[in-house]
Amino acid sequence: MLESGTKSRSVGTDSFGIPKGKAHWNLSPDALAEQALRLGQAKKTTSGALAIDTGEFTGRSPKDKFTVKDALTQDAVWWNQFNIPFAPDKFAQLHEKMLQYFEGKEFYVRDAYACADPRYRLRVRVVNEYAWSNLFVYNMFIRPTEQELGNFEPEWLILNAPGFHADPAVDGTRQHNFSIIDFTRKVILIGGSGYTGEIKKGIFTALNFILPHQQNVLAMHCSANVGAAGDTAIFFGLSGTGKTTLSADPNRKLIGDDEHGWTPDNVIFNFEGGCYAKTIDLSEEKEPDIYRAIRPGALLENIGYKPGTTDVDYADGTRTENTRVSYPIDYICNTVQPSLGRNPRNIFFLTCDAYGVLPPIARLTPGQAAFHFISGYTAKVAGTEADVTEPTMTFSACFGAPFMPLHPARYATMLSDKMQEAGVRVWMVNTGWTGGPYGTGKRMSLKYTRALITAALEGKLDNVEYENHEIFGLAVPLSCPGVPDGLLNPRDTWEDKDAYDHKAQYLAEAFLKNFEKFAALADADILAGAPKLKADA
Repeated sequence: MLESGTKSRSVGTDSFGIPKGKAHWNLSPDALAEQALRLGQAKKTTSGALAIDTGEFTGRSPKDKFTVKDALTQDAVWWNQFNIPFAPDKFAQLHEKMLQYFEGKEFYVRDAYACADPRYRLRVRVVNEYAWSNLFVYNMFIRPTEQELGNFEPEWLILNAPGFHADPAVDGTRQHNFSIIDFTRKVILIGGSGYTGEIKKGIFTALNFILPHQQNVLAMHCSANVGAAGDTAIFFGLSGTGKTTLSADPNRKLIGDDEHGWTPDNVIFNFEGGCYAKTIDLSEEKEPDIYRAIRPGALLENIGYKPGTTDVDYADGTRTENTRVSYPIDYICNTVQPSLGRNPRNIFFLTCDAYGVLPPIARLTPGQAAFHFISGYTAKVAGTEADVTEPTMTFSACFGAPFMPLHPARYATMLSDKMQEAGVRVWMVNTGWTGGPYGTGKRMSLKYTRALITAALEGKLDNVEYENHEIFGLAVPLSCPGVPDGLLNPRDTWEDKDAYDHKAQYLAEAFLKNFEKFAALADADILAGAPKLKADA
């Protein structure tokens, strides 16, 4: 085995089962970029950032995400269309085949941490087939010091091989690509897909099991930031709803943009050491922090170029609407280090309502908060998953069902308890459509959404007049600084009021239908937070 780079003094690649090949350990971003360029797998853009194409998959493939069902998981995991059971013997077989695939090849090893709170830190070793995948891991996870690398002993192993294709008939997968997690072996296998998001979501899924189930820490699919007074704000939402954009606030320090834990002593900590932002239609004017983070060391995915140049055309969605960039969190100037916050005061549920029914902002009661957290309504926006080409209604429990191994009631109960203990205010923010549904209305203005969130954070919505939405019961403010009054009541933005009423009734029915599977575990307050259908509709 030929080995280069900085690695633990006590182990080599044979420790995880690859005795032959050329292993590059913990290379610097510059060295990884050189490797990717040397192999013709990347292009350097005008900004200095590296750009790559992830190949067949430009988004996650949730139907190909599996969990090994064994003594540890069989009674703990909420088995469903996202947590799909996988046989232990098939996993062992596929694990061995992947190790054989790496043998004799040139590959890249990265040691990293997950969880900024050292009390809950997870040590992860990632083996990547491609240098640019290893750069993604460097960007996205917490980077050990040189001294820590010398003594690094991993708890978890990830094997990531986009070029390895499973044989479904033999290996037990649905098709040639797969992402499989084994909580007993503490191994994650990712094959057949170059989409880097599968790596970060694999670790997120692991933590969503480990932290609540074993350490009484709530795991959350959210971004978070902290104000000058030390108050923390939490932003829940699926990909495409605005977590990264809205938490990157010039007046507040960023804790993290996607995945966090909430400890028993009210510490909010980032799981990651980087950001993974959508870049479609990115501009310096709209999102200056993200735009300026795209520099040497950043990794762009599936973007287009202005003709005849290496200038990125952020409006180009030809390859996918899910164009992305990853970069270390310290590329954002306004961050808190370490990535921890206390004193949570506001929670925002971000939803991309493709029907134009929900208000741009509304205040929720505790019962409504629990109902909408369990429901997790949004629209999957184009490109975030395979085969999604336009906004599609979805209910994703806890705003992250594909990554939640436990029953949603477990996370919802923990959140409800923490909200009441900390005395937080909960808001719903619609970053989707207004004035009509997708195709008729228009997307909410980012400028106004920012103004609404700022007003909520600064207490400027505490003393304004509210009215309750006729069907959803949410408290909608009648005024907000910097936002036209006519935008706040969604019904007022529709020319055809009857059409709005019909669509609101339709959406409410969908909420209630979706909630039927959770109703038996819901208490009276949660049930009271559900929408109320009009009897004469």
